[in-house]
Amino acid sequence: MKTYLVTGGAGFIGANYIHYMFQKYNDSIRIINVDALTYAGNLENLKDVEKRRNYTFIKADICDREAISKIFEENDIDRVVHFAAESHVDRSIRSPEIFVKTNVLGTLILLDCAKNAWTEGEGYVQGKKFLHVSTDEVYGSLERAGEYFYETTPYDPHSPYSASKASSDMLVKSYIDTYKFPANITNCSNNYGPYQFPEKLIPLIIHNALLGKKLPVYGDGKNVRDWLYVRDHVKAIDMVQELGSLGQTYNIGGHNEKQNIEIVHIILDTLKDMLPEGDPRKERISEELITYVEDRKGHDRRYAIAPDKIKSEIGWVPETMFADGIRKTIAWYFENAEWMDRVTSKDYQKYYEEMYQFREDGE
Repeated sequence: MKTYLVTGGAGFIGANYIHYMFQKYNDSIRIINVDALTYAGNLENLKDVEKRRNYTFIKADICDREAISKIFEENDIDRVVHFAAESHVDRSIRSPEIFVKTNVLGTLILLDCAKNAWTEGEGYVQGKKFLHVSTDEVYGSLERAGEYFYETTPYDPHSPYSASKASSDMLVKSYIDTYKFPANITNCSNNYGPYQFPEKLIPLIIHNALLGKKLPVYGDGKNVRDWLYVRDHVKAIDMVQELGSLGQTYNIGGHNEKQNIEIVHIILDTLKDMLPEGDPRKERISEELITYVEDRKGHDRRYAIAPDKIKSEIGWVPETMFADGIRKTIAWYFENAEWMDRVTSKDYQKYYEEMYQFREDGE
């Protein structure tokens, strides 16, 4: 039975990854989820797996070397899947130091603990692998139509967030080159889907539109992003873990390039179509809610990933078109309205205290 150490598993992509892995492998794997439970970490995302015998949650910060070392000492870790990161660009502009600490120092500590635990003689224990989950934002901005990010595209980060992720990527690369460390890096485009914290564009627009609140759009709204349905992403991560060549980077993109303002209009139209007649929320939805706000500092104009390498070497392709993925996403938020209410009211933070405090008390 392989043991997976998943960092940041209570977050958006991490939780989707854990769900996917248990659905695919069931009882043939073990998952240890390490999460510091900051503002976007929500254990309620994993309520349906928390009682599994092959699942363990540990509340720890990846910057805590002692805690991370202890996890490796007490468990025979086969795979590390590293999601844990501060990830919101706006927050990085306000508080860059937090991003450097978590994304750079935290990654370094995790790499070092894994290297120490896996070292055997002159090499490493066979079958071990570390996967670092990164972002397309490390590549900067594409100015011309028809250009794409490839694995060979030079890094050109423009925000404290993307700079911290670029730095963490470089640390992983340095361990691969210097120590022959068994690792891969994945750089993905913008994810969307269930469990996404509502500071990001898609859940924010869904939530505000249903309440009849203003829909903030940066600048002229014409910034372009490549959208990737989160289940497609986590499937790609699993495939890279199992089939990727050691030391390689793989770009994961959705082939769904859209302007931000286009996303807003699609969400409004889809909400109107999916809500039944007579639902009071339907009456609140209006394009008049769209409110253009001052552009974000250092706002990259366009991202677009070419996932050619992962297709040719591993066989992964995105399966979910945006029109289908956005309907699935909206349907999930309809079905989980209470989850959204708790997240936006910060009541989700009480879940850990109620459900897990007894473990810290030693009872």
